[in-house]
Amino acid sequence: MDAVRGQGMYPLHRCKTIHLVRHAQGFHNVSGEKDHSAYMSPEFFDAALTPLGWKQVDNLQKHVHSKGISKKIELVVVSPLLRTMQTAVGVFGGGGFDDGIKAAPLMTENAGESDRPAISSLNAPPCVAMELCRERMIETDDDTLWTVDVREANEEVAERGQKFLNWLWTREESEIAIVTHSGFLIHTLSAYGDDCQPPVKEEICRPFNNCELRSMVFVDRSMAASSSSKTNFPGKIPDGTDAPSEDAVEKN
Repeated sequence: MDAVRGQGMYPLHRCKTIHLVRHAQGFHNVSGEKDHSAYMSPEFFDAALTPLGWKQVDNLQKHVHSKGISKKIELVVVSPLLRTMQTAVGVFGGGGFDDGIKAAPLMTENAGESDRPAISSLNAPPCVAMELCRERMIETDDDTLWTVDVREANEEVAERGQKFLNWLWTREESEIAIVTHSGFLIHTLSAYGDDCQPPVKEEICRPFNNCELRSMVFVDRSMAASSSSKTNFPGKIPDGTDAPSEDAVEKN
């Protein structure tokens, strides 16, 4: 038993590979680093990416292609804010329209005053915007308030994160990219890693840099997921005259 201490083995169909991405640098990050109260300003509620943020996107886009990640991803789930959608499309989108092949655009030219060319959906995985993985929500019907006493508490963000992960298990895709926000990632991941050694817990839960990608294996140990294996093979003995006899089977 000592040989397998600290290790785990799970059926493949009860696992998902999730690539967690924090959005690239937005204009709110620049102002917030100078004055943290700027994060509370309505001006930056739906901030766009900075020119540096777009450079970060380009670097991550090159990484996911060079490592073959982009070919494996079956679905991109993104927070429905401009900075996350710009990041998701820039990293996982289908590139430009220079080859003349027609495809629906994922992002139009200069979207969000970005001074960037249009990005097509050609060869790109499906992209779904999901409210559950957005930045802290404002607890008002018309979203007119933006003060600290009406924003979600950390515990509420963590609870919403668990609802989001439960929703992931309703998806058939087994390899998913998630483009979201630092606070959402921190509070969602804080529930994980307590059954691991401290360095592994720290690796799971440490804060994300802008445009950082971290790949995880997400395991369903509760049998809540209802999907069946797509790769298992039952190994039945074939019928017919050339099938092995019962004596041969017993000897084997």
